[in-house]
Amino acid sequence: MTAAGSLRPDSTTLASILPAAAEVTDVAMGRCVHAFGEKCGLAQHEHVVTGLISLYAKCGDMDCARSLFDRMPGPDLVAYNALISGYSVNGMVGSSVELFKDLVALGLRPNSSTLVALIPVHSPFGHERLTWCLHGYVVKAGFDANAPVSTALTTLYCRLNDMDPARKAFDTMPEKTMESWNAMISGYAQNGLTEMAVALFQQMQALNVRPNPLTISSTLSACAQLGALSLGKWVHEIIAKENLELNVYVMTALIDMYVKCGSISEARCIFDRMDNKNVVSWNAMISGYGLHGQGAEALKLYKDMLDAHILPTSSTFLSVLYACSHGGLVEEGRTVFRSMTSDYGITPGIEHCTCMVDLLGRAGRLNEAFELISEFPKSAVGPGVWGALLAACMVHKDGDLAKLASQKLFELESENAGYYRLLSNLYTSKKQFSEAAGVRQEAKSRKLVKTPGCTLIEIADKPHVFMAGDRAHPQSDAIYSYLEKLTTKMIEAGYQADTEAALYDVEEEEKEHMVKVHSEKLAIAFGLLNTLPGTEIRIIKNLRVCLDCHNATKIISKVTQRLIVVRDASRFHHFRDGVCSCGDYW
Repeated sequence: MTAAGSLRPDSTTLASILPAAAEVTDVAMGRCVHAFGEKCGLAQHEHVVTGLISLYAKCGDMDCARSLFDRMPGPDLVAYNALISGYSVNGMVGSSVELFKDLVALGLRPNSSTLVALIPVHSPFGHERLTWCLHGYVVKAGFDANAPVSTALTTLYCRLNDMDPARKAFDTMPEKTMESWNAMISGYAQNGLTEMAVALFQQMQALNVRPNPLTISSTLSACAQLGALSLGKWVHEIIAKENLELNVYVMTALIDMYVKCGSISEARCIFDRMDNKNVVSWNAMISGYGLHGQGAEALKLYKDMLDAHILPTSSTFLSVLYACSHGGLVEEGRTVFRSMTSDYGITPGIEHCTCMVDLLGRAGRLNEAFELISEFPKSAVGPGVWGALLAACMVHKDGDLAKLASQKLFELESENAGYYRLLSNLYTSKKQFSEAAGVRQEAKSRKLVKTPGCTLIEIADKPHVFMAGDRAHPQSDAIYSYLEKLTTKMIEAGYQADTEAALYDVEEEEKEHMVKVHSEKLAIAFGLLNTLPGTEIRIIKNLRVCLDCHNATKIISKVTQRLIVVRDASRFHHFRDGVCSCGDYW
């Protein structure tokens, strides 16, 4: 328009283009418009100044935004809202509150936009008291039924992991917008309340509210965390039925869901169908191969990513190192770790360093792992690093190094019962019973309780959860009877119970019974009882699968001729014909 020269832009033209520049945070374009306005005498118009305040605020230049605001002879409510929003977005919560007080003192009446701008969605932590005060003001001023205001409160409470008031703010809205549904569903998913997220999505479906890509992505994330393949497939079907946009975020969420629900082949099919893969898509697929123990495939895909001129991120390297660690690819992992710094200038974080210690530890190179820890910067050496070393010591029965690692862990995380359990089990396996008793007694005196193991299995789209020694299930008698017969077949096939980590002060026969009724075995027995021959069995364990259950599942897959997929706390195991995909390296 300016190049043509036939029409002269006016203040409305500038006020229209400024929000576009603000939306894409193009501060250079914004400055050009500002300069143009100054030259043409249009920059003093109130709606142009307000547009400039909003632009500079969204681009992070609060000094310039405030300077423009202070030069206004009598800022109106829209100008106040723009600056309050800028302060909030840029984490300057105190300044936004002070400006709000000025607004009220001048007799201006706040509207819903003022409150949405003021609610510290972008900087929630440390502002809990302010949140309660604002919520009270919202209710008193009659804005609690206003969808944008209540959605902002819902989002804020979700980010503070305060889910009860979040749900109350959501339920108060008589007319819920798509943004409000998304805020609540994503809030549940991000705070680990996955079943609530799925239930709310189901409620949304029942009300015939059409989801958008953000709704789908959040719900798929919840399905991935649950490991609920049937629910994930149901959401996938909704995408097709509703003809929803398959953008890169939805496709990546589908990849992540199928990976974490155990269907790596389906995840790869979706990945291969993507036209515009971003780095997150590549990371999700590489991470998936690592999770399933396919280290070589992860490395191959990483090379394909580099060949496609996609720049790897810190998360990419974490995924590749994890894959190397779980695949026993020590030298490849070393090369990637070095490349991270030398080729891409990325400083290794705590998780990268933990992966390297885990990589060496799993391979039995305990001394190398210990020496590597001393080379890491102090900021990168946390509980994860020493925990990885302790776990490796447990596998390779190195009591001296385990004692050193556990001492570090007790200093850093003295209330974590898992570390005491690991060290005690190591002493027990080495028949150092008095040391094992000492560790257990120390944990007991601190009143530490180990997270109870549980295993989930889905049959006919219904989840069933088992604990060790569980007899609460309606089919309990049938499960235990079947397990007895199955154990006999397993013993005939060469199974021997591994009781190393069981309590040392009980008889061997009792130890065998203790490991026989672990939650994994109960869930598998239930699955075998309630599915047709040849049906794949999928279970999810909340902790790392124990050595005995791992060995037992290999034998079960052989004697029943079933594929058994186990997702534990760290990875997937695919058991077929007496062999596990991890190659007993986990």
